[in-house]
Amino acid sequence: MAEQINSLEELGSAAGVETPAVEMEAPREPMRDALGRAYATGKRKDAVARVWIKPGSGKVVVNGKPINEYFARPVLQMILRQPFTVSGTEDQFDVMATVKGGGLSGQAGAVKHGVSKALQLYDPSLRAALKAAGFLTRDSRVVERKKFGRAKARKSFQFSKR
Repeated sequence: MAEQINSLEELGSAAGVETPAVEMEAPREPMRDALGRAYATGKRKDAVARVWIKPGSGKVVVNGKPINEYFARPVLQMILRQPFTVSGTEDQFDVMATVKGGGLSGQAGAVKHGVSKALQLYDPSLRAALKAAGFLTRDSRVVERKKFGRAKARKSFQFSKR
């Protein structure tokens, strides 16, 4: 009786077939500019944010103003800090962002998206945590347009039988 085959490699060698070496994907390289910053663009609704992050003390500046001045509501500040909380990098990076378009809620979401993308470009090991939390996916929901013959996008005018 022949010897027992326990794995696919043994089966391939017994059949005389060579298995190709499995190529591992090269680990992602950090992408930083000459000043040691990572840049990313974040989008949400009609808002577009350009975000730069660099190692620092956790200072966040949006359109030239500190975070508590630009985003006065605590909920918007919390939204902006979520990527740092999930990745465990609170108070390790300074953020400089410029935002255009949309309202404050959309702008906060755009900065959050940009910060998440910049974090994973700065340190690719953070990608798994940010991806699992869903922060690297652009939220594509936008306001539905108004249709003719309607009061709003879907609301009809009051119906009158006579």
